[in-house]
Amino acid sequence: MANTQGPEGNYDPAGSTQMFRAFVDETPQGSRQAPTPAGPRIGLIVGVVVAVLVVAAVAWLALK
Repeated sequence: MANTQGPEGNYDPAGSTQMFRAFVDETPQGSRQAPTPAGPRIGLIVGVVVAVLVVAAVAWLALK
């Protein structure tokens, strides 16, 4: 194990500060998150609208 020092010169036996800085300073290359496609969201909205229409139609028929 290497003896690493924290930002104030304090002894960091696990080297966690160095590992944390390496993690934070890491720049992802070409791994930008792609925008979510609208397809699943539109399908969910259509499904909810259809479900509401079915419930409304059943309620209308039951109260008729």
